Amino acid sequence: MSRAKCIMVQGTMSGAGKSLLCAALCRIFAQDGLRAVPFKSQNMALNSFVTKDGLEMGRAQVVQAQAAGVEPDVRMNPILLKPSSDVGSQVIVNGEVRGQMKASEYFRTKRQLVPDILKAYDSLAEEADVIVIEGAGSPAEINLKSEDIVNMGLAEMVDAPVLLVGDIDRGGVFAQLYGTVELLEEKERRRIKGLVINKFRGDVEILRPGLSMLEEKTHLPVVGVVPYLKVDIEDEDSLSQRLEMRDGKKPLDAAIIRLPHLSNFTDFMPLEQHPLLGVRYVSNTHELGAPDLILLPGTKNTVDDLLWLRQCGLETALLKLAAKGTPVLGVCGGYQMLGQTLDDPTGSESGRPQTLRGLGLLPTRTVFSEQKRRAQVKATAAAAPFAGAELEGYEIHTGVTEAEGEPFAHYPDGGREGCVQGNVFGTYLHGLFDTGTLTEALAGWLCRRKGIDPSDAALIPMEEYRRQQLDILADGVRGALDMDAVYAAMGMERR
Repeated sequence: MSRAKCIMVQGTMSGAGKSLLCAALCRIFAQDGLRAVPFKSQNMALNSFVTKDGLEMGRAQVVQAQAAGVEPDVRMNPILLKPSSDVGSQVIVNGEVRGQMKASEYFRTKRQLVPDILKAYDSLAEEADVIVIEGAGSPAEINLKSEDIVNMGLAEMVDAPVLLVGDIDRGGVFAQLYGTVELLEEKERRRIKGLVINKFRGDVEILRPGLSMLEEKTHLPVVGVVPYLKVDIEDEDSLSQRLEMRDGKKPLDAAIIRLPHLSNFTDFMPLEQHPLLGVRYVSNTHELGAPDLILLPGTKNTVDDLLWLRQCGLETALLKLAAKGTPVLGVCGGYQMLGQTLDDPTGSESGRPQTLRGLGLLPTRTVFSEQKRRAQVKATAAAAPFAGAELEGYEIHTGVTEAEGEPFAHYPDGGREGCVQGNVFGTYLHGLFDTGTLTEALAGWLCRRKGIDPSDAALIPMEEYRRQQLDILADGVRGALDMDAVYAAMGMERR
């Protein structure tokens, strides 16, 4: 097989829509009969995924792989940075933890990872027809360009043509695109084959004079004005608009605690899609109110986020609601917080040795260590009212939890997973709602508690729902983008 062609999507800023445009292109190429794969050399995200071989990668490339109809592979995201503080991140290379680094230390050493990046890319290039490459942030970060391994630096390494995307929804899109092009070196400008305006609302004709002037000033064609597409597809971390949801409005009110180091909030997307569940994120006691369900999500720093819960008053409010019978479900770090104690003997989780009192809602004790568990798993819910629900997902956590109470679920070999006590549930299983069986059991139980008839609420299975949303995304982008120009940029004829 000949080496794959490629196209790279760079943006004028974080949140310009690179991830979704890459997902759309992966879908379009797959629809056109090509084997497409995504690639992002370095991803900074707390939403991660565990592959079938137990390796960790960013979820954005997982979504793009799903869009392309291929199995997520850690080669698609060889470097993953998981922020653990304002100045440091856990560095994951080829799916394995390399260590904890401050930003300055990583900046000095990251070019040493170029061989890992190129090995992953070259391996994919031998198996695919097209590689859709996602940049990060902006290529015009002139203070960082000397050590760039994810934008124009990567484009030069793999000889990638580039589409530059600007976000008109935030305003100033012409300045975004023109300013970015002007700050690039001439050899970098030559890599840009087209400009894309993203998230447009309104009549494109009104834009025409601006588009003409932009093309005149940059000497680059505008190859698409992509409308603001209302699709429900997993987002990147803190930029996600779903984290701003404050009012669920449906018959059942589910409140997710928005922890400072919140991770893998994508676990709860199937709940958002349910016709009876109103899902909202809360950051203080006033927003919490009196929900029908409290969800305590995963976190990259369990100890610090538990202290935050304590300091802002949410711990007291949560305990009062739990005592009155409000169901509480903790996932991963949230599960650890629900226990009696959290012991960090070497400071691997929090940066200093300490033992912390948990929320005390579950009879569990967690001890942290450097070792991380990463595995795709299947389990069957054991706890009433969810008993029998089939679960599929993955575990990705540090810390070993000893549980004395009833298990939340059983592994196929009969082993215990998670813990339950009364109306409080804890599990390590990410993606627990994806199969839909637990979602329906949960919604039905909450309905019965509230005297609501759930019989008219039909839930589309998450896999089918995801396919529908990806097709909507691909159709919208295909209709707005000059795909002949995209294929030509890659040196290919449109199929």
